[in-house]
Amino acid sequence: MAALSDLLPLAAVRLDVPVADWREAIRVAGGLLVETEATTDAYTAEMIRNVEDNGPYLVIAPGFALAHARPSPAVRRTGLSWVRLQQPVEFGHEANDPVHLVVGLAAPDSGAHTAAMAALAELLADPVTARALRDAAGPEELHTVLAGPTGEGAERPRGGPAVHKILTVCGNGVGTSLFLKNTLEQVLDRWGWSRHVTVEATDTISAKGKASEAVAILTSREIARTLGELGVPVKVVEDFTSGSEVDRVLRDTYDV
Repeated sequence: MAALSDLLPLAAVRLDVPVADWREAIRVAGGLLVETEATTDAYTAEMIRNVEDNGPYLVIAPGFALAHARPSPAVRRTGLSWVRLQQPVEFGHEANDPVHLVVGLAAPDSGAHTAAMAALAELLADPVTARALRDAAGPEELHTVLAGPTGEGAERPRGGPAVHKILTVCGNGVGTSLFLKNTLEQVLDRWGWSRHVTVEATDTISAKGKASEAVAILTSREIARTLGELGVPVKVVEDFTSGSEVDRVLRDTYDV
């Protein structure tokens, strides 16, 4: 099972990069994926088109964008790139702009990187670790933080028959929905509800077919607009790494 330190080589890290706009920021992140042989140039264009088609839903936390696209022949292997911007740029997100960190994600399928995404979500959700990542003096220091105890992608054991299902949804089902899934599962763990509620990360197309199986859908504002009326509550989460926000949404869902 791939860990963050395996998926993000030092050559895929660039710090304090000057860019003119969000497109250039994604081009830098995509270029690093190409340089480290995770993707071809076509994938960078697909990441930009993903934002143009679906909006800035991939800005999943204040200042943080997870740039990605659907699995395609342009992806050679699972990989990450890390771009800290010299000056933040606007992606057009209502709550989380401006963006100062762009992480590029390439994955050949929806499962190869699940544990690594969960580990990254936990790191960014911790204020001390997030600050250490933000202030890292160089790629080596940043890599050391990412390779810490929670950065090795360990999965939490889950078991028992689930009664309810909640869907976390993004445009492609391989990146931002996994971040939200991880945060929701942490909240369910704290509540002691993990054995009663299962969480599935999926894309917009699959979510429409699976909506009848779920008690609720958690997603971004942009994707909620795309989904429309599905016959189940669609809850908007602004910060996919915020346990407190997800806790509030879950309480509202279950009227707790």
